[in-house]
Amino acid sequence: MLDPATWALLCSAALLAGWIDAVVGGGGLIQLPALLIGLPGAQPAQLLATNKLGSICGTSVSAVTYYRRIRPDLRTALPMAVAAYVGAIAGALVGLHIPKAAFNPIILVLLVAVGAYTVFKPSLGSVTALRHGGRRHTSYAVLVGLVIGSYDGALGPGTGSFFVFALVGWLGYAFLQASAKAKIANFATNLGALTVFVPQGQVIWTVGLVMGALNLVGGYLGARTAVKLGSGFVRVVFVLVVTAFIVKISGSLIGIWS
Repeated sequence: MLDPATWALLCSAALLAGWIDAVVGGGGLIQLPALLIGLPGAQPAQLLATNKLGSICGTSVSAVTYYRRIRPDLRTALPMAVAAYVGAIAGALVGLHIPKAAFNPIILVLLVAVGAYTVFKPSLGSVTALRHGGRRHTSYAVLVGLVIGSYDGALGPGTGSFFVFALVGWLGYAFLQASAKAKIANFATNLGALTVFVPQGQVIWTVGLVMGALNLVGGYLGARTAVKLGSGFVRVVFVLVVTAFIVKISGSLIGIWS
């Protein structure tokens, strides 16, 4: 039985994580550590599974909100989402046998590269200027979904941000359009991971559903905020979230915090 202070921590984290996830991805930076603090006796798989249940509530409502207001091209978003779903299932199965600590240095290098590229190229993501067309464009979107989906299933931190960056930096979308498509793909990766975790009985349902309700509210508010303020606002939040990831992972590697 959780005490009121723990519930307050988990609910606050879920609300804020939903908002950040809807704007640019990366809500797991807040929600998963809160679960680690609030449920110290839970197994890692239980924490990951419960986090995915909470997250999928937020990504579902933010994906719908983005679709209704931005109308992202489903000819790109849906194939990418299907590939992301398949990749997440494969990643979750493989990730059970991989020491996750080994990924931190790789993730750190990727985040530094992503953040630096975004900061030093101010025009990036300001407008949509697709770099590929036709089948090549769709094929690259599918590849993005498969690779990042596999990563999310196996490990996960920064998935939404990686989706946004791949869509902006490689395919040429504006940040707002990229966030809309990223939410659809991120919903699929969460669903794929739960396809593995639920049959194994890893989800802590009471905690996951309560956090999911708050994540849903945060996702709705975040999507509306991003749509209202546009790509420039999303770009700023993207840089801040990537910086927070870099600080957190760097601190973990040098032993400042676990």
